[in-house]
Amino acid sequence: MLRLAENRPKTFADFRAMLDAMGKSVDAVVVATPDHTHAVISSAAIRAGKHVFCEKPLTRTVHEARSLRALAAKYKVATAMGNQGTYSGAFRRAVELVRNGSLGEIKELHVWNTGGGADVKETPKGTPPIPPGLNWDLWLGPAAMRPFHPAWMQRHSWREFGTCQLGNWAPHSANLAMMSMNVHDLWLNPGQEGGIIRVEAKTSGINKLSFPKWELVTWHIPARGKLPPIAINWYNGEFPEARALRDRATAGASEKDKGSWQFAGTLIVGTKGSIHATGHNMSFRLMPEPQFNGVQRDRPEELENSRGPEQDWFAACRGGKTPWSSMDGYGSVLNEFLMLGNVATQFDAPIEYDPRAGKITNNKEADALLTSEYRAGWSL
Repeated sequence: MLRLAENRPKTFADFRAMLDAMGKSVDAVVVATPDHTHAVISSAAIRAGKHVFCEKPLTRTVHEARSLRALAAKYKVATAMGNQGTYSGAFRRAVELVRNGSLGEIKELHVWNTGGGADVKETPKGTPPIPPGLNWDLWLGPAAMRPFHPAWMQRHSWREFGTCQLGNWAPHSANLAMMSMNVHDLWLNPGQEGGIIRVEAKTSGINKLSFPKWELVTWHIPARGKLPPIAINWYNGEFPEARALRDRATAGASEKDKGSWQFAGTLIVGTKGSIHATGHNMSFRLMPEPQFNGVQRDRPEELENSRGPEQDWFAACRGGKTPWSSMDGYGSVLNEFLMLGNVATQFDAPIEYDPRAGKITNNKEADALLTSEYRAGWSL
């Protein structure tokens, strides 16, 4: 820290200017900007041959996730998405327990968050002055130009700038359900036969400008190898089904634990038992508790261990193993899978998605929402 204080790094407002001016002296880039600029910044850095760590959500759209996956594979740089629970010992142990049959045959998978959506009905009104120090054109990035209003910067309120809780929290909370059930095989396993994912949504009301106050999204997932078809359910906001699910997941817990565990989490139900993981999937409990006495829950016994998200990425930058949430693999697939939910909440009927082709096969309007238009000067 003393060295940095005495020899302060040069700073830039625009990442493009930084890559142009400092490209030869920059090895790696961390992206932690608003959701709608993650993909364009990550893409530029990868094309410049830089290793990239991008905070969740990796991208705002399905197409962006697929583009980053292809770019990361082409340029062979070390990449990772910042869903930090992936690197905890407890998460990896939970994956093992689901996969090795400790819970029996998996029958139900549920993920929740109490946050809900802003459900804004109108665009901001008025044209207040741009605050000193804010480059409004740069903040908009690839989005269409419009007059400044501070309400636009509340990015999770707007589909054009944010991803709501499916991008803000589900990369953590849906992680265990997705990975333990090998859903990513539908994209990444060359031996996996193709299959269609059907996604349906029940919401407080369709809102194509903003996000519904509450939503229940279900992904119907086809067979993966020997694993049978399964459904993953996502509950966002406050509504009867969500409250009932949270009460079920935290049954038997102390009142203190219930309060801290109910805002976000995962419940996986098998024929022999259940697992309840907290919001980041970094801790869990097994139910019924007496049945699992003596089962260690802190570290993997078969899967590889991790030194942490940043450390694993640093090691990959130096030629080590690929991080579990890399952009050319699981990280981009998890993001793509979740962003399908944000498409589904804009329609009354289920959408059907081909993960190999990257197409919605039954709804042209929905298929068009897998991509977004960028204004001049911005591209992947």
